[in-house]
Amino acid sequence: MRAIIRGFGEVLITLGLVLLLFVVYSLYVTNWKSGNLQREASAALEEEWTSGDRGERQLHSDPADGQSFARMYIPSFGADWSFTVQEGVGPAALEVGPGHYKDTAMPGEPGNVGVAGHRVGKGAPFNDLDLLNSCDAVVLETADNFYVYRVLPMQDEVDGWAENQGAQERCDNVAPLQDEQGEYDETFGRRIVLPDRGDAVAPVPYKADSELPPASQASLLTLTTCHPQFSDAERMIIHSVLTNQYRKSEGTGYEDLLAAIGEA
Repeated sequence: MRAIIRGFGEVLITLGLVLLLFVVYSLYVTNWKSGNLQREASAALEEEWTSGDRGERQLHSDPADGQSFARMYIPSFGADWSFTVQEGVGPAALEVGPGHYKDTAMPGEPGNVGVAGHRVGKGAPFNDLDLLNSCDAVVLETADNFYVYRVLPMQDEVDGWAENQGAQERCDNVAPLQDEQGEYDETFGRRIVLPDRGDAVAPVPYKADSELPPASQASLLTLTTCHPQFSDAERMIIHSVLTNQYRKSEGTGYEDLLAAIGEA
């Protein structure tokens, strides 16, 4: 009996060590590797933007798989929170940082810009996505423009929006998405869905078969990540709407944008 108990205890200790090593690898080693990849991608993107070869970096050109083409900022996460956005949502792209769902809209376009990111490990760019509130800004920087999106009202905020949260200055141009056809009746600031809801990044979210013409579609940005933390049982979806576009000019940068949009 003592031998059995001793053996069982040794198995538990071994399993504990394996689990500890897995956690260390997931939370530290992968973050370190992704941090290096992110720094390299950010430096390469900046060099491309400042090279003067504007013909190679037009917004509406199709980025190659894995190519960094934009930079994302979330001011409420701190002034130093920024990640390059890569084309594609495969493992290699997401190891670098947030990835753009192919065939979704590009920044500033009507439709839905879909971006996925890890919540735990591999840089964990979307670790705090659940902390976003309605009207919080999400900024996409391209070679020539800053696009400011703001989180849509949550489902429980829709009623009385104009008199409550919507009355805040920071919520200018943010309102529940309403249309006569009910195309956006499932689109709110935050949703938790099952992993098979790939239609969250459809041009009209959750309406993959919508016939709404592109010119009539809202300009949205949708962020997706696993939910809850340390699990992929569900997906957290954050929907935001384009509220402002700022043309980049020489000598100005993200810090100047923060002052312009009241986030400094």
